[in-house]
Amino acid sequence: MIHSKVTVADYNWIGTEKLTAEEQTQLQQTYGLTTEMITYVTDKDESPNYVYDSDTADELFIVHVPYIINLAQLRYITRPISFIIHGNTVFTFNESGLDWVTQIFTKVQQNTAIKTADQFILQTLFALMDSYIAIVKAITKKRNQLDKVLNKEAKNADLIALSYLRQTLTFFLGAVQFNLNLLRHLPRTHFGLAIGPAKQEVLEDVTIEAEQVQWMINIETQVVDRIGDTFDSIVNNNLNDTMKLLTIWSLTMAVPTVITGFFGMNVHLPLAKLGGAWLLTIGVSILLIAWLLIGLKLHHKL
Repeated sequence: MIHSKVTVADYNWIGTEKLTAEEQTQLQQTYGLTTEMITYVTDKDESPNYVYDSDTADELFIVHVPYIINLAQLRYITRPISFIIHGNTVFTFNESGLDWVTQIFTKVQQNTAIKTADQFILQTLFALMDSYIAIVKAITKKRNQLDKVLNKEAKNADLIALSYLRQTLTFFLGAVQFNLNLLRHLPRTHFGLAIGPAKQEVLEDVTIEAEQVQWMINIETQVVDRIGDTFDSIVNNNLNDTMKLLTIWSLTMAVPTVITGFFGMNVHLPLAKLGGAWLLTIGVSILLIAWLLIGLKLHHKL
């Protein structure tokens, strides 16, 4: 979809999302965007990047933002959001159709203080970097809840919920690192060299915000990983205790089985004609079981 063209101060904004093949061709024919640029912005697996086309003077920006898989479980991955500065026109590409991203574009475009294309890019980048913070705070809250529950009893559902948090944080950590690398590289690009000192400060603010987000995600990842590792150890220890109990129980039950099996043979055996022989076999079984348990205890196996 290609939204209607909006003219603001010294730049135009054209928003797009989920482009069809016909719309991609339209962008190339109507506005002169290159096939290479269209390929970049429509690739949902494209990494954060900046590209400057010296032939057309077009500038491409790609950053990754959160993409919801399951909100209730806080399961997220990340998807690219792209920008192209073509002359005095800014194209935005929301190929995943994220409504909250479109709302950010609209809010920035309606800000009367933003009068140029580079200001639009910088303010939007700041808002997109900031979008991670609310999710990380929600993950922290969920992690605290799981920690309290797991301290009482580790259930499979809770362990699975914790694993979802780990997956989300892993995706976020990689995406934010790539975003941060892009922002740190921008001052040395055509875009960074072309903007003035005031806009350089805004770019620094965006970079600082991304660094803060990275720090928050890094800390939360370490905490969640340690909780997960702790409860993995607890589950393994519980399993070992269960297997130990079953092994000991099997050994003790093997003693009367051997004795009763021996005296149950259809041949002449000692004490076979004794009236209380069955009591004797029970007594021998009990003595051997006690001897076995004492031996295990002395050898620290029990």
